[in-house]
Amino acid sequence: MIRFCKKWPRKIDIHQSFLKANQKVSGTQELGTQIFSQEETRCELASMVILHDYPLSIVDHIGFRRYSTSLQPCFNMISRNTLKNDIKKIYKEQRMKYYNLLEMSTDMWTSSNNNRGFMAVTGHFIDDHWILQSCILRFTYVPAPHTTEVLADKLVDALVDWNIDRKVSTITVDNCTTNDAMINHLLDKLPTNEMPLDRKVLHMRCCAHILNLIVKDGLEIISGSIERIRDSVVYWSASPGRIEKFEETARQLPVNCTKKLCLDCKTRWNSTYLILETAIIYKDVFPRLKIREKNYKSLPTEEDWVNAIEICGKLKLFHWVTEMFFGILYPTLNFYFQKICDIKVKLDEWMKSPNVLMQDMALRMLGKYDKY
Repeated sequence: MIRFCKKWPRKIDIHQSFLKANQKVSGTQELGTQIFSQEETRCELASMVILHDYPLSIVDHIGFRRYSTSLQPCFNMISRNTLKNDIKKIYKEQRMKYYNLLEMSTDMWTSSNNNRGFMAVTGHFIDDHWILQSCILRFTYVPAPHTTEVLADKLVDALVDWNIDRKVSTITVDNCTTNDAMINHLLDKLPTNEMPLDRKVLHMRCCAHILNLIVKDGLEIISGSIERIRDSVVYWSASPGRIEKFEETARQLPVNCTKKLCLDCKTRWNSTYLILETAIIYKDVFPRLKIREKNYKSLPTEEDWVNAIEICGKLKLFHWVTEMFFGILYPTLNFYFQKICDIKVKLDEWMKSPNVLMQDMALRMLGKYDKY
């Protein structure tokens, strides 16, 4: 983890030294002195707000002020405007560290509550210690329509703003025709004669997204079962009262409520896998709730649960490989080929399954697998 405050100047006041207990290797403690720094403490406060997404108004909270004073009476609490300026200062310092990025990835997503599109641009690089690093360079709203020209303009703005439009070597995007066309528009806007890869940008398709397309085709086989289970989870997660009734019923059966019901994103198969995996734990709870709740209309059938259990058992490998491909703290290319081969072997095995449902699912997934 990067320590945000390392480079902030430390103003020392000899009148602000205080006793500190230092832990020795032997387990004993000895008393020493430490110099209090208002500037360093301000930096740590700003870092805390950034890391935990606290509101700027936290510095106005009476309880927080009393707590801070009890820890260090010498600290003069700052205003929210000063806190905002401190956060901007940290941002500018961190930004200066990432000007030598060589690789890029970008992704579009739509918020679930208002259907607005956003673009996230992530930079990837290897630091001086040969450790893979990633950082979000831009997170921005993209107005509709999301045409190739609009997407290309937004990406170019991010590259120019970070002064890396001449340093990009690789761009990784989801595998779709819109992104293919966007890359072509992007190259028309960038100074390709100054690119590090001989006037080219290596266009990479995200393998995790391709796996998503493969599995989504397979899940279409039991789309009806998935819809009924999803509707049930949505219904019993809609309000605190329903959640309490669900958990109370689970304890009566008894079912251990170690996992909470989670909602999924229909465009991300791994979230659908997780919603099924959790719902299966509580499959005996839903029929009992049907007796208690007249408005509950989407009770899954026994066949739905059989299909879900069968499919979830088979898709564990896909979920594990997808999570591995999503890793950002380690390179993924070195085990890509082996995992893709493992998936091919499993699909061939499923084709020989006595379960007709599994055969149909494997046939669909193999068709998409061979295409890519």
